[in-house]
Parts: sequence; structure tokens; C-alpha cells
Amino acid sequence: MTSTQGRALRHAAFALLLALPLAAPGAQLVETEMFRADVAAGKLPPVQKRVPATPLVVRMDEAGMQPGKQGGTLNMLIGRARDVRMLVVYGYARLVGYDRKLAIVPDILESFDVKDDRIFTFRLRKGHKWSDGHPFTAEDFRYFWEDVANNRDLSPTGPQSDLLVDGEPPKFEVLDPLTVRYSWSKPNRDFLPRLAGASPLYIYRPAHYLRKFHKKYNPKVVETENKAGKRGWASLHNKQDNMYQFDNPDLPTLEPWINTTRPPADRFVAVRNPYFHRVDAQGVQLPYIDRVVLAVAEGKLIPAKAGAGESDLQARDLQFNNYTFLKKNEKVNNYRALLWRTGIGSHFALYPNLNVNDPVWRTLLRDVRFRRALSMSIDRSLINQVLYFGLATEANNTVLPDSPLFKEAYQKRWAKFDKKGADKLLDEIGLKRGADGVRRLPDGRLLELIVETAGESSEQSDVLELIRETWKSVGIKLFTKPSQREVLRNRVFGGEAVMSVWSGMENGLATPDMSPDDLAPTSQQQLQWPKFGQYHETAGKSGQAPDIPEVIELMKLSAAWRAGPSRAEREKAWQQMLSIHAEQQFVIGVISAVPQPVLVRTNLMNVPEKGFYNWDPGAFFGIYHPDGFWFK
Repeated sequence: MTSTQGRALRHAAFALLLALPLAAPGAQLVETEMFRADVAAGKLPPVQKRVPATPLVVRMDEAGMQPGKQGGTLNMLIGRARDVRMLVVYGYARLVGYDRKLAIVPDILESFDVKDDRIFTFRLRKGHKWSDGHPFTAEDFRYFWEDVANNRDLSPTGPQSDLLVDGEPPKFEVLDPLTVRYSWSKPNRDFLPRLAGASPLYIYRPAHYLRKFHKKYNPKVVETENKAGKRGWASLHNKQDNMYQFDNPDLPTLEPWINTTRPPADRFVAVRNPYFHRVDAQGVQLPYIDRVVLAVAEGKLIPAKAGAGESDLQARDLQFNNYTFLKKNEKVNNYRALLWRTGIGSHFALYPNLNVNDPVWRTLLRDVRFRRALSMSIDRSLINQVLYFGLATEANNTVLPDSPLFKEAYQKRWAKFDKKGADKLLDEIGLKRGADGVRRLPDGRLLELIVETAGESSEQSDVLELIRETWKSVGIKLFTKPSQREVLRNRVFGGEAVMSVWSGMENGLATPDMSPDDLAPTSQQQLQWPKFGQYHETAGKSGQAPDIPEVIELMKLSAAWRAGPSRAEREKAWQQMLSIHAEQQFVIGVISAVPQPVLVRTNLMNVPEKGFYNWDPGAFFGIYHPDGFWFK
């Protein structure tokens, strides 16, 4: 890592959070209680042969944590079976990971070396093994690069865009069985952050397991799949190779717990990984907790179930408006109801779909005056007082005050409730009112704006209800359309949804050295311009090329950030991008800094009283390494 990056990360706005412990050799290893019988019976090797020669030694005291004891089952609730992947998010075993000050440090890797942000050399831990006991070596990196990323059947468009710099793939080298190197001719400042992400970039695979599904190593798999009338060997390989989805119990992992349940299921059981690479300073192998059970429940029922004592650790599907109920039941059901800080740019944001299929709506949504009018006709103060007791911040979707990039103008521009100003802009556009007070679209249709939601939160409905009243006063009728998350996303991607609701920019605590990808069309997942993002992701093979001047400028500034040799130049690019967003209102932020309720069983130790809850960076609980949580 460069000294510039190091300084930037050290100055991230997490001063109240303690640093994660560092690795230290020399711990005397203690056999894991859960595995004693298997070791005695010869079914497992002793712990000295299960952990790497140089394990990651976690010094609990340096992180404000207490050394714990092994055992117990951690119960949590999830809203759908797909959320079994939270075991990967919370487990947060990464090649490199964020510590609590947002510095990137080795985790699975023993060490890494970076030269000019172009040449990355990774050293693995000697003796590190997959969860099935097979060695984890450079061969797993080679298999991914040569046999997955560059295999046209498995990766029709080639390596992921995260591995390309201006279209250039890395030069990949195996230096020895424990050392690999990736080199680009230009800086790749996203590489380490993507490896450290909540949904990480996986540049390795369990080659020993996946070879049996690859035609290069097992030609019979082609014949077998064809005879069975299935979709082919590549489809089978990709189905088996779901490291992030975590839905294949047979796929070896490096995470602290192994999923043992194959979907469909309404209860997923994960057990400790006997070969996990972290130990505490007393030589006790982590994780402390033997099992994690994820029970599937209707998302709307999760607050009630958690408050009734059915979860030992819960934040997912808990909303701020659940806090009073959770607090009231603390003592009765033996848990603590905490409030953690959040790090997203906007807790609630509206996403006009600039790629919507309807040509009339597309033209209107691309008119900045309309987006500004929508923003100005939202009474954020009312929403804050009614729903959040005035504890939230009325703001655009932008960086938070803790970010060194923050400017009040970004937060407040076009975000003040101004009915007269909104009316004036709508009149300028030519959206005339009818006798019923409702404005008309240019083709004569009523200006009825359908806002689509994932249907997972009553809080979203409450916010939209308050917005409905003030939009009505300027002649806009708001309707909500709840659906399942996948349905919502597919409707947005397909251009069927006019507007949707989601949270704002992932990292509201950004520094100049963190990627501004959230602000430019870089992913189909960006609900305001999914086809622009898809175009970038596929290098122009699908999607739609940006054709809005300000969006094109954002792409140029994103490229300037990547090429910027100095921190000052990268900060300049960030500031210009934030300014464009404040002016253009591509995403209409409503409220930010809403505290996140976190329910913690009374006897569950090492969960911070004060923490921050964020997707990336943070991985929700992951940055606090739940493998160090334990039951007293």
C-alpha cells in the first residue's frame, strides 16, 4: 500500500473505533473442544496440523475484547433463504480486510506488497487449508485465472471488470507455491478494496473440488451433462462455484463457519471450520462459537421475533421504528437493544430510472428541473420529526459530515422544502394542472408517479406516505408498488419501473483515496441508470452508452480519479463528482444518519456497545469479526 493510501485510511472518520489486532507468532495451540473426539478417533488431525504454520493471532485485549471460551450456538433470523450468504458477509474472511480504522491489512494472506498501485504480490500462509483439509495454495489462484476467468464457456465476457484497468487484464504470475503476483501497466486502486469488500472479488477457487466439473480436467462431465439433457458442463460448474452465495455445502470454504444445509430450506445450520486460520493469543482456535443457525422468517415479523428472544444477534430487518419496542422487552427476554451509527450516504433515497422504457417518462426524468422539483417538494423536517424523533439528518444522498470530503452545500442543495419553488419549476416544464389539481404529462396522462419498493419495510411505506402528501400539494400523485427484491431489481433493469426506493451511496464516510464508483455509472445494480452501468460492466457488449452530458462527465471524472497520481488530484475529482450529484439530483436523498438498532443477547460477549453498521466498508458485523464473539 502506498504511503498516500495509508495516510488517507488512517484519517478515516472512525476515531472512536479501536484497531483490529495484528498477527503475532508463538501462540501455544489448544485443541478445540468440539473436535476432541474426532481427533482421538483419527477423523481429524490435531489442531497443530489444522491451522497454518503462522496463523493470524488475534489479540483480543488490543481490540477492547475479552478472550473467550469455545462452544454454543448463535441464533439469527434472515428474511429469505438467499440470505444464507450473510455467513460470508459476517464471517469476513478475506485475502485482505478492513480493520476498525479502515486500514487494509492482511487476513487470509500472510502479507502483501504493493508497488505504485500497479504490482501486487501476495504471500499465502504456509499450511493453510480449505475447510475439507486440502491445502490452499497458488494453484487455487492459477485455476481461477486460467480455467475460470479466461475460459469462454465459464466467463463469456472474459475476466470481471474489477480485474480490468482501461480494458487491460493483469499479468498473473505464480512465483512459488505460496506466492502470486498481479501486475498492470496503470494503477489499479480498486484492487485491494474489492478484495476486502463485503461481497468480495474472489480471485481464487478450490481447484481440487471444482476440477471434477471442468471439461479440461474431466472430459466425461460434458457427456454426462448432455445425456442428462441438462444445460451443459459450464452451467454445472457455475452452480457448484457459488463462494459468495454459500448455498453449496460441498464447496470448500475459508470462512469461520461452514454451511451444512442445502436449499431450499427454512433453517440453515453452519458449523465451525476445523481449519480456520485465526487463533487468539491463548492459542485457542477461532471461531469461539461452534454453530450458527439462520432461521428464515417473514421480514416484517423479524422485529417481533427478535424482540421475543428468538435471535441472539440481530440488526438485519430491524428498523429504527422498532427500537422502542425492542428496548421495552430487553430485560424480559435477556438481550440488549443498542443503537449503532450508520455509514450510508442516505438512509432513504428515491431513484428516478433514467433508462425507463416509457419515452415520455424517460424525457421527463432526464429533465433536471423535474428531479429538483421532486426534491424540493419533500418536507424532510416533517419526516425526521414524525418518524425519527428528530435524531436523523435531513439531507441529500452524499457523504456524511465524518467524511473529509463533506461540504454542507452537497447536503443541502435543492433539499429545502420549497413548495413555491417546486411549483415554478413544474410550470416551467409545462406540466399543467387539470381541474382536479393533478398535473398532466406531455401526452395528456395524469402525472401519477409509481414508486416501487422491495416490500420489506413498513418504514419505507411510512416515509412515502408523508412524501405523498407534499407531492400532492404540487400536483403529483404518488402510488407505491411493493414487490419482492428480485422482482423490483429486474423491473428496474428491464426499464419497466419509473422510480424505486433504496438506501443511498454505500460509503458515506469516503476519503479521497477510496473509489468514487458509486457516483458514476459502473454497475447495473445502480437503480438510477442500470443500463448505463451494464454498458460499463460489459465493456459495451450490452446495456446503453451514457448519453446525458453530466453522466458522461462523471465517467470522465471517475477515470481522472483512477489516473490521479496525487491525493490532491483524486480529491478534486471526488469534489467535482459530489457537486454534480448535488446539482443534478440523480438520486434524491431524503434522510441520513438514522441510527441502526442492534439486538445482542445479554451473555453474548465482544459485541461493541458502540459501533458502526455499514455494508461496504464494514460488512455489517464482519468488521468486528464475529469469530471472536462468545457466550459467557
